[in-house]
Amino acid sequence: MTQGESRTPVDLKTDQPHAARVYDVLLGGKTNYPSDRAMAENVVENLPAARLTALSNRAFIHRATRYLAAEAGIRQFLDIGTGIPTSPNLHEIAQAEAPDSRVVYVDNDPIVLAHSRALHIGRPEGRTAYIDADAADPDRILAAPALRETLDLGRPVALSLCLLLHWLPATADPYAVVRRLVGELAPGSHLVITHFARDFDKEGTDGLESDFKSSGSQLKARTKDEVTRFFDGLTLIEPGIVVPHQWRPAAVAVDVGSPDSTTDESAVPVWAGVAVKNS
Repeated sequence: MTQGESRTPVDLKTDQPHAARVYDVLLGGKTNYPSDRAMAENVVENLPAARLTALSNRAFIHRATRYLAAEAGIRQFLDIGTGIPTSPNLHEIAQAEAPDSRVVYVDNDPIVLAHSRALHIGRPEGRTAYIDADAADPDRILAAPALRETLDLGRPVALSLCLLLHWLPATADPYAVVRRLVGELAPGSHLVITHFARDFDKEGTDGLESDFKSSGSQLKARTKDEVTRFFDGLTLIEPGIVVPHQWRPAAVAVDVGSPDSTTDESAVPVWAGVAVKNS
């Protein structure tokens, strides 16, 4: 069963690069435009392992979702900063492990909304919904009818904020956003985060931040200690905060070309972690 929200058509601003579409370029997708491909070239210039990083992030999301559904017993998922649908999507992974899983996707990118139908094709035992909302406005997300009609916040929920928090505008406090969202979740809920890292290549990181700033986007890389703060009050699942390919690595890489656990830590400048809310 599916549901979602809609809005009047808006300008996709295809002449300006957008983070979700640049990510799509790096994953080898086709939902992008010349401005996005040009920016992707700049990204690769500053971060030669950009495509490896994108694949590593996606493979981590797959593994984390399987862990949550198969081992942690989670049946409800809230994915904020969904991005352009790329199969297998989060609900496909979750419902393959537990067909009755319910998933709510949140994004405010009009091109994601345009392709959101792909996020509504799931198992009949489960349910999916799409909310058009800004991650910097957690109150709007929490008040959305589609959220309350799809998920029971009195039961555990897995909150996914992958490659999202470093994009929040300077006017938003990312730590406050996370606290507000996690504060509404029941004990037993989990928080999943991946975040662009500042620890490995400062020159390349500075270059990326500058490139996106010149295109009108905010990009704020953070250190491992700064990323760890997002999990304050929660219990980290082993192995804690690590680069994505070192978080419970699969015996065989899920995505062709994605790194395995032997890949050098500095090759993928992203921190990843999963934590549980105990009370």
